[in-house]
Amino acid sequence: MSEHVVIVGGGIVGCMTAMALVDSGYKVTIVERNQIASQTSGESSWAGGGIVFPLLPWMYSAPVNQLTAYGAKAYQQICERLTRETGLPTGFIKSGFLLLPPYDQAAAIRWCEQHQQDYTLLDNVDEQLAINQSPHPSLWMPDVCQIRPPYLMKALRQWLVQNHVTLLEQTELSPLDESKPLKAWSTLDGLEIKADKFLVTSGAWSFQLLKTVAGKLNIKPMRGQILLYQPTQNLDQIVYKDGFYMIPRDDGYLLAGSTLEDVGFDATVTDAVKAELAAKAEAIMPALKDQAVIKHWSGLRPGTPENLPTISAHPRIENLYLNTGHFRYGLTMAPASARLIAALMTEQTPFIDPAPFQLVMD
Repeated sequence: MSEHVVIVGGGIVGCMTAMALVDSGYKVTIVERNQIASQTSGESSWAGGGIVFPLLPWMYSAPVNQLTAYGAKAYQQICERLTRETGLPTGFIKSGFLLLPPYDQAAAIRWCEQHQQDYTLLDNVDEQLAINQSPHPSLWMPDVCQIRPPYLMKALRQWLVQNHVTLLEQTELSPLDESKPLKAWSTLDGLEIKADKFLVTSGAWSFQLLKTVAGKLNIKPMRGQILLYQPTQNLDQIVYKDGFYMIPRDDGYLLAGSTLEDVGFDATVTDAVKAELAAKAEAIMPALKDQAVIKHWSGLRPGTPENLPTISAHPRIENLYLNTGHFRYGLTMAPASARLIAALMTEQTPFIDPAPFQLVMD
């Protein structure tokens, strides 16, 4: 009889980890406080832009780059599998990534060459873009891909259903008290959920659940707001400038965002940010001045120092594990973090050193 794992949190990281554990022979239940693949819940899994790349990777540590590089390479095969087995699209396309100045050109080139990332320096870029005269060229990386998070989440949910994963949705757990080992986890309604192992993948909500047993877990919600356009003529590639990205979808839509706001669990949108994002979008792509904003939404990212997630067994509760705190790159890191935590839970040799992702207790 296979071991039973309860995964707490049904975002991209939780669902991707469920796939890895099902493939490893586990019986899996996901407990989700809202509805998996919902577009109204405030989580970052559906709300993000879906760029399968860490934006400015030369600014991050080697452990972060290990996770993001693995994900960037793995997603085409993962998405092909999801579509083949569920019949649903994921929105995976290779659209390329155009980085506009200013940026650290020397660091960017050094990173690209060290990581075999194809790149070209361009003096002339897309005629749709308003680029001020600059002594520095733009950096073009043609192999960067994107996914549509709402599509990916729907495909993941369908795969989980087809593979007999139990989904306990609209179910909120109580904060965890110290327990050795953890035999059951109670819901706010008093239901006890039993399992052999428990894994927390609750993103921005993880600290609220674990503050008694993991007081140094440094995760807090960071709001990001995004605008949606449908321009008459869309961009041909992802464009990034000064912390702001524009992502063209293959059906003519264009995302423009996003913010990093420390406002707690407030997932509302604001008119001031809408105006700020629109101004940035129009400064890069002047044709948007004549285009209406079709939609404006936000999501809550699990903010962590240096974008470093916690992927770890709990050092005191022997059957409790964490895979959380991926900040801006939950989608990009999900395949690697799922593989790593599955290895730790099955006592297999990890494919990368797990030490940088250990839960700090003291």
